[in-house]
Amino acid sequence: MSGFQLMLPPFMACMILVAMLSYLGLHVIAREVIFVDLSLAQMAALGSLSALLFHVAPESPTTYLFALLATAIGAFLFALTRTSSRASRVPQEAFIGIVYVVASAAAVLVANKVPGGGEAVEKTLVGSLLWVTWKTIIKLAIAYAALGVFHFALRRRFLTISFDPEQAEAQGWKIRWWDFLFYLSFGVVITLAVPIAGVLMVFSFLVVPAVIANLFTSDKRRLTLIAWSTGALASILGLWLSYTKDLPTGPLIVCMYGVLLLVAVALRKFGVGDRAATP
Repeated sequence: MSGFQLMLPPFMACMILVAMLSYLGLHVIAREVIFVDLSLAQMAALGSLSALLFHVAPESPTTYLFALLATAIGAFLFALTRTSSRASRVPQEAFIGIVYVVASAAAVLVANKVPGGGEAVEKTLVGSLLWVTWKTIIKLAIAYAALGVFHFALRRRFLTISFDPEQAEAQGWKIRWWDFLFYLSFGVVITLAVPIAGVLMVFSFLVVPAVIANLFTSDKRRLTLIAWSTGALASILGLWLSYTKDLPTGPLIVCMYGVLLLVAVALRKFGVGDRAATP
Protein backbone atom coordinates (compact mmCIF):
# COMPACT_ATOMS: atom_id res chain seq x y z
CA MET A 1 0.00 0.00 0.00
CA SER A 2 1.40 3.41 -0.99
CA GLY A 3 1.83 6.25 1.47
CA PHE A 4 -0.94 8.19 -0.25
CA GLN A 5 -3.40 5.30 0.15
CA LEU A 6 -2.36 4.85 3.79
CA MET A 7 -2.78 8.49 4.80
CA LEU A 8 -5.85 9.36 2.71
CA PRO A 9 -8.46 7.94 5.15
CA PRO A 10 -6.92 9.74 8.19
CA PHE A 11 -6.74 12.94 6.11
CA MET A 12 -10.42 12.74 5.15
CA ALA A 13 -11.39 11.98 8.75
CA CYS A 14 -9.42 15.02 9.94
CA MET A 15 -11.05 17.33 7.38
CA ILE A 16 -14.54 16.19 8.45
CA LEU A 17 -13.69 16.61 12.13
CA VAL A 18 -12.15 20.05 11.53
CA ALA A 19 -15.20 21.26 9.60
CA MET A 20 -17.54 20.57 12.52
CA LEU A 21 -15.34 20.92 15.60
CA SER A 22 -13.59 24.17 14.68
CA TYR A 23 -17.00 25.82 14.15
CA LEU A 24 -18.35 24.55 17.46
CA GLY A 25 -15.14 25.77 19.06
CA LEU A 26 -16.16 29.35 18.26
CA HIS A 27 -19.28 28.83 20.39
CA VAL A 28 -17.18 27.28 23.16
CA ILE A 29 -14.82 30.26 23.27
CA ALA A 30 -17.71 32.75 23.18
CA ARG A 31 -19.53 30.93 25.99
CA GLU A 32 -16.31 30.62 28.02
CA VAL A 33 -16.87 26.90 28.61
CA ILE A 34 -13.47 25.76 27.38
CA PHE A 35 -13.51 22.28 28.88
CA VAL A 36 -17.05 21.34 27.98
CA ASP A 37 -15.84 18.91 25.30
CA LEU A 38 -13.64 17.07 27.82
CA SER A 39 -16.60 16.69 30.15
CA LEU A 40 -18.93 15.49 27.41
CA ALA A 41 -16.24 13.18 26.05
CA GLN A 42 -15.78 11.70 29.51
CA MET A 43 -19.54 11.25 29.87
CA ALA A 44 -19.57 9.45 26.52
CA ALA A 45 -16.69 7.24 27.65
CA LEU A 46 -18.54 6.45 30.86
CA GLY A 47 -21.60 5.47 28.85
CA SER A 48 -19.57 3.21 26.55
CA LEU A 49 -17.89 1.52 29.50
CA SER A 50 -21.22 1.09 31.25
CA ALA A 51 -22.49 -0.81 28.21
CA LEU A 52 -19.76 -3.39 28.83
CA LEU A 53 -21.31 -4.09 32.23
CA PHE A 54 -24.34 -5.43 30.34
CA HIS A 55 -22.13 -7.56 28.06
CA VAL A 56 -22.74 -5.33 25.04
CA ALA A 57 -20.15 -5.70 22.28
CA PRO A 58 -17.74 -2.72 21.98
CA GLU A 59 -18.44 -0.31 19.08
CA SER A 60 -21.89 -1.81 18.55
CA PRO A 61 -24.93 0.45 17.96
CA THR A 62 -26.10 -0.32 21.50
CA THR A 63 -22.79 0.92 22.90
CA TYR A 64 -23.26 4.20 21.02
CA LEU A 65 -26.75 4.49 22.49
CA PHE A 66 -25.30 4.13 25.99
CA ALA A 67 -22.74 6.83 25.15
CA LEU A 68 -25.40 9.15 23.74
CA LEU A 69 -27.61 8.66 26.80
CA ALA A 70 -24.73 9.60 29.10
CA THR A 71 -23.96 12.60 26.89
CA ALA A 72 -27.61 13.69 27.02
CA ILE A 73 -27.39 13.66 30.82
CA GLY A 74 -24.31 15.88 30.59
CA ALA A 75 -26.11 18.23 28.18
CA PHE A 76 -29.02 18.48 30.62
CA LEU A 77 -26.67 19.29 33.51
CA PHE A 78 -24.85 22.00 31.54
CA ALA A 79 -28.11 23.59 30.42
CA LEU A 80 -29.39 23.46 34.00
CA THR A 81 -26.26 25.06 35.48
CA ARG A 82 -25.99 27.88 32.97
CA THR A 83 -25.39 31.19 34.73
CA SER A 84 -27.50 34.12 33.58
CA SER A 85 -24.73 36.59 34.31
CA ARG A 86 -20.99 36.52 33.73
CA ALA A 87 -20.66 38.02 37.21
CA SER A 88 -22.17 34.96 38.86
CA ARG A 89 -20.43 33.81 42.02
CA VAL A 90 -20.10 30.27 40.62
CA PRO A 91 -19.04 30.19 36.94
CA GLN A 92 -20.39 27.43 34.77
CA GLU A 93 -16.85 26.22 34.11
CA ALA A 94 -16.77 25.04 37.74
CA PHE A 95 -19.77 22.78 37.19
CA ILE A 96 -18.24 21.51 33.95
CA GLY A 97 -15.06 20.60 35.79
CA ILE A 98 -17.01 18.79 38.49
CA VAL A 99 -18.88 16.73 35.90
CA TYR A 100 -15.57 15.83 34.25
CA VAL A 101 -13.95 14.71 37.52
CA VAL A 102 -16.93 12.67 38.68
CA ALA A 103 -17.39 11.05 35.27
CA SER A 104 -13.67 10.22 35.14
CA ALA A 105 -13.76 8.62 38.59
CA ALA A 106 -16.90 6.66 37.69
CA ALA A 107 -15.26 5.48 34.45
CA VAL A 108 -12.27 4.16 36.40
CA LEU A 109 -14.58 2.27 38.76
CA VAL A 110 -16.53 0.75 35.87
CA ALA A 111 -13.32 -0.12 33.98
CA ASN A 112 -12.15 -2.17 36.94
CA LYS A 113 -15.30 -4.29 36.74
CA VAL A 114 -15.31 -5.14 33.02
CA PRO A 115 -12.85 -7.13 30.88
CA GLY A 116 -10.82 -4.90 28.61
CA GLY A 117 -11.80 -1.81 30.56
CA GLY A 118 -8.25 -0.46 30.69
CA GLU A 119 -7.84 -0.72 26.92
CA ALA A 120 -11.17 1.04 26.40
CA VAL A 121 -10.09 3.94 28.62
CA GLU A 122 -6.78 4.25 26.75
CA LYS A 123 -8.58 4.31 23.41
CA THR A 124 -10.69 7.28 24.50
CA LEU A 125 -7.47 9.25 25.03
CA VAL A 126 -5.59 8.42 21.83
CA GLY A 127 -8.31 7.23 19.40
CA SER A 128 -7.50 5.17 16.32
CA LEU A 129 -7.04 7.75 13.56
CA LEU A 130 -4.55 5.75 11.50
CA TRP A 131 -6.85 2.74 11.38
CA VAL A 132 -10.06 4.56 10.48
CA THR A 133 -12.00 2.83 7.69
CA TRP A 134 -13.87 4.33 4.76
CA LYS A 135 -17.10 2.90 6.18
CA THR A 136 -16.56 4.85 9.39
CA ILE A 137 -15.63 7.99 7.46
CA ILE A 138 -18.82 7.83 5.38
CA LYS A 139 -20.96 7.37 8.50
CA LEU A 140 -19.18 10.29 10.17
CA ALA A 141 -19.68 12.51 7.11
CA ILE A 142 -23.41 11.73 6.93
CA ALA A 143 -23.91 12.31 10.66
CA TYR A 144 -21.95 15.58 10.66
CA ALA A 145 -23.76 16.79 7.54
CA ALA A 146 -27.07 16.26 9.31
CA LEU A 147 -25.78 18.05 12.40
CA GLY A 148 -24.45 20.85 10.19
CA VAL A 149 -27.92 21.33 8.67
CA PHE A 150 -29.37 21.35 12.20
CA HIS A 151 -26.97 24.09 13.33
CA PHE A 152 -27.45 26.09 10.13
CA ALA A 153 -31.24 26.03 10.56
CA LEU A 154 -30.94 27.24 14.17
CA ARG A 155 -27.87 29.42 13.66
CA ARG A 156 -29.60 32.66 14.70
CA ARG A 157 -30.62 31.24 18.07
CA PHE A 158 -27.32 29.48 18.79
CA LEU A 159 -25.10 32.36 17.64
CA THR A 160 -27.09 34.98 19.56
CA ILE A 161 -27.06 32.93 22.78
CA SER A 162 -23.33 32.25 22.44
CA PHE A 163 -22.12 35.71 21.33
CA ASP A 164 -24.83 38.02 22.72
CA PRO A 165 -26.62 36.30 25.63
CA GLU A 166 -27.97 39.60 26.96
CA GLN A 167 -29.92 40.12 23.74
CA ALA A 168 -31.27 36.56 23.93
CA GLU A 169 -32.46 37.17 27.48
CA ALA A 170 -34.02 40.50 26.49
CA GLN A 171 -36.03 38.75 23.75
CA GLY A 172 -37.43 36.30 26.31
CA TRP A 173 -35.99 33.14 24.75
CA LYS A 174 -36.00 29.98 26.82
CA ILE A 175 -32.23 29.89 26.94
CA ARG A 176 -31.92 26.73 29.03
CA TRP A 177 -33.97 24.81 26.47
CA TRP A 178 -31.84 26.08 23.59
CA ASP A 179 -28.72 25.35 25.60
CA PHE A 180 -29.89 21.76 26.06
CA LEU A 181 -30.37 21.37 22.30
CA PHE A 182 -26.95 22.90 21.64
CA TYR A 183 -25.11 20.73 24.16
CA LEU A 184 -27.00 17.62 23.06
CA SER A 185 -25.93 18.13 19.43
CA PHE A 186 -22.46 19.00 20.70
CA GLY A 187 -22.41 15.74 22.64
CA VAL A 188 -23.35 13.75 19.55
CA VAL A 189 -20.43 15.36 17.70
CA ILE A 190 -18.03 14.49 20.52
CA THR A 191 -19.37 10.94 20.89
CA LEU A 192 -18.68 10.25 17.22
CA ALA A 193 -15.28 11.99 17.21
CA VAL A 194 -13.61 10.52 20.29
CA PRO A 195 -13.37 6.87 19.08
CA ILE A 196 -11.60 8.12 15.94
CA ALA A 197 -9.36 10.93 17.18
CA GLY A 198 -9.25 10.54 20.96
CA VAL A 199 -9.87 13.15 23.63
CA LEU A 200 -6.59 15.07 23.14
CA MET A 201 -7.03 15.58 19.40
CA VAL A 202 -10.71 16.42 19.74
CA PHE A 203 -9.90 19.10 22.30
CA SER A 204 -7.23 20.54 19.97
CA PHE A 205 -9.57 20.48 16.94
CA LEU A 206 -12.22 22.25 18.97
CA VAL A 207 -10.33 24.92 20.89
CA VAL A 208 -7.07 25.86 19.14
CA PRO A 209 -8.50 26.97 15.74
CA ALA A 210 -11.14 29.03 17.53
CA VAL A 211 -8.52 30.68 19.73
CA ILE A 212 -6.34 31.51 16.71
CA ALA A 213 -9.33 32.94 14.85
CA ASN A 214 -10.27 35.14 17.81
CA LEU A 215 -6.76 36.55 17.87
CA PHE A 216 -7.26 38.13 14.45
CA THR A 217 -10.92 39.09 14.07
CA SER A 218 -14.30 39.39 15.74
CA ASP A 219 -16.31 39.06 12.53
CA LYS A 220 -18.25 35.77 12.68
CA ARG A 221 -17.75 34.86 9.04
CA ARG A 222 -14.02 35.46 9.13
CA LEU A 223 -13.80 33.67 12.47
CA THR A 224 -15.21 30.56 10.80
CA LEU A 225 -12.94 30.78 7.77
CA ILE A 226 -9.78 31.27 9.85
CA ALA A 227 -10.74 28.43 12.21
CA TRP A 228 -11.40 26.03 9.32
CA SER A 229 -8.18 27.00 7.51
CA THR A 230 -6.05 26.70 10.64
CA GLY A 231 -7.48 23.32 11.56
CA ALA A 232 -6.94 21.98 8.06
CA LEU A 233 -3.35 23.27 7.90
CA ALA A 234 -2.40 21.77 11.30
CA SER A 235 -3.90 18.41 10.31
CA ILE A 236 -2.11 18.34 6.95
CA LEU A 237 1.24 19.26 8.52
CA GLY A 238 0.81 16.68 11.28
CA LEU A 239 -0.14 13.89 8.90
CA TRP A 240 2.70 14.73 6.51
CA LEU A 241 5.35 14.82 9.24
CA SER A 242 3.93 11.66 10.80
CA TYR A 243 4.36 9.80 7.52
CA THR A 244 7.75 11.22 6.51
CA LYS A 245 9.35 11.07 9.99
CA ASP A 246 7.58 7.89 11.18
CA LEU A 247 6.17 9.55 14.31
CA PRO A 248 2.85 8.99 16.18
CA THR A 249 0.11 10.75 14.25
CA GLY A 250 -2.22 12.01 16.99
CA PRO A 251 0.38 13.64 19.27
CA LEU A 252 2.11 15.19 16.25
CA ILE A 253 -1.11 16.80 15.00
CA VAL A 254 -1.72 18.21 18.49
CA CYS A 255 1.83 19.64 18.51
CA MET A 256 1.23 21.24 15.09
CA TYR A 257 -1.77 23.02 16.56
CA GLY A 258 0.51 24.33 19.30
CA VAL A 259 3.08 25.52 16.76
CA LEU A 260 0.43 27.34 14.69
CA LEU A 261 -0.89 28.99 17.85
CA LEU A 262 2.60 30.31 18.64
CA VAL A 263 2.92 31.63 15.07
CA ALA A 264 -0.49 33.29 15.37
CA VAL A 265 0.45 34.97 18.66
CA ALA A 266 3.68 36.26 17.08
CA LEU A 267 1.79 37.63 14.07
CA ARG A 268 -0.69 39.32 16.39
CA LYS A 269 2.19 40.97 18.26
CA PHE A 270 3.31 42.46 14.95
CA GLY A 271 -0.11 44.03 14.45
CA VAL A 272 -1.68 41.52 12.06
CA GLY A 273 -5.48 41.31 12.47
CA ASP A 274 -8.37 43.53 13.46
CA ARG A 275 -7.92 46.05 16.25
CA ALA A 276 -11.20 44.91 17.78
CA ALA A 277 -10.10 41.28 17.93
CA THR A 278 -9.45 39.59 21.26
CA PRO A 279 -5.81 40.26 22.33
